[in-house]
Amino acid sequence: MNDHPGEQAAQDPIKLISIRETALSLDEVFRAVGDEAAGGTALFVGTVRNHDGGADVDALGYSCHPSAEAEMRRIAEKVVAEYPVRALAAVHRVGDLSVGDLAVVVAVSCPHRGEAFEACRKLIDDLKHEVPIWKHQKFSDGTEEWVGAC
Repeated sequence: MNDHPGEQAAQDPIKLISIRETALSLDEVFRAVGDEAAGGTALFVGTVRNHDGGADVDALGYSCHPSAEAEMRRIAEKVVAEYPVRALAAVHRVGDLSVGDLAVVVAVSCPHRGEAFEACRKLIDDLKHEVPIWKHQKFSDGTEEWVGAC
C-alpha cells in the first residue's frame, strides 16, 4: 500500500448526512465529496419511478423513524472503516414526492475508481436495507402500498 496520505482515508470523511423534507441537490452532494486526493467519485441517485410490481405509481411519500439519521451515520461510519474514503455524503427525502423527484442521493470519493464504486454501492445498499425509512406508494388504480425499510 502507498504511504502517501492521499491513499488513506481522510481524518473526517463523513461530510454530509441528512434527512430532509425539501428537494435534494445533486450539486450539493457532489460538492460535499470533493477532495483533491480522490481519483474517483461515485454518485448514486434514487428517483421516484412511475411503476412498481407491474402497477402504475402516481406518487409516494416517505416517512422515517426518529433514529433514521443516526442510523445513516452509523452505516456511513461502517463504510468509512471498510474503504479508504476521502469524503462521503448521503441525503434522503421524506414527505410527499412525485414521479421523477429525487428520493436519495449518496456519493463517495476515494483514491481510486474501483474503491469509490464499491464504497458507494455498499453505502446505498446498506442504507436501503437498514435505515428505518418507509415508502407509501399510491397507484393509479386507487390502491396503496407501504414498503418497509426502503
